Amino acid sequence: MTLTTTLPLLPSGTPLNLSPTEARVLATLMEKARTVPDSYPLSLNTLMLGCNQKSSREPLMNLTEAEIATALDTLLPMNLVRETSGSRVARYEHNFQRGVGVPEQSAVLLGLLMLRGPQTAGELRLNAERWYRFADISSVEGFLEELQDRSIEKGGALTVKLPRAHGAREQRWAHLLCGPVDLETAASGSTATGGAAPGALAERVSQLESELAALKLTVRALCDELGVSQPGQNEANDRAKKQDI
Repeated sequence: MTLTTTLPLLPSGTPLNLSPTEARVLATLMEKARTVPDSYPLSLNTLMLGCNQKSSREPLMNLTEAEIATALDTLLPMNLVRETSGSRVARYEHNFQRGVGVPEQSAVLLGLLMLRGPQTAGELRLNAERWYRFADISSVEGFLEELQDRSIEKGGALTVKLPRAHGAREQRWAHLLCGPVDLETAASGSTATGGAAPGALAERVSQLESELAALKLTVRALCDELGVSQPGQNEANDRAKKQDI
């Protein structure tokens, strides 16, 4: 089953129906503008690395510079991306908020949906921490519903609430910037627990592992400085002695 809806329009009246590559390029520029402002605007090579990174991306992509350049050639005349001057290499920045005509909070949510795929309101609030701090989940839902109810005069709906998958606790949201959404396919991608998308989950696990390793190093250094055994070390030594016996 495919959702029937009017495709969003740019203020100029041009239908907005991005390809997956164009959506990834645009959303990556939106992300980096907020998370690494010192490196922004982005060169073509840096933009490629951002599009193909293995964390915070769903699905993972392996785009070439040529594919990204082609996407930029489409986004530039649509006023969604701008090329900046004053540098030896071409650099690019997004113009999404003004180009589509949405407030900052809505732009953040759409950018996250383009980067990470369908998500619940709770996941979006968590993933938006480095972009924008929403007061609570209800405020996220309010902006998503506003985007879903957007009038045709303003460009039409930009989000859709997916049917609840069997066994899922919460419904997820998807963007409509790449055209209508196949509701059956999108809903089947929900997890039984309504948890985070695979890419987001992998990123959290990796972050926790890094934090745990850092804590172990800190504990080891403190124990060495104080001249005491590390937690569990005595038990490990006792077990080793018993095995030798």
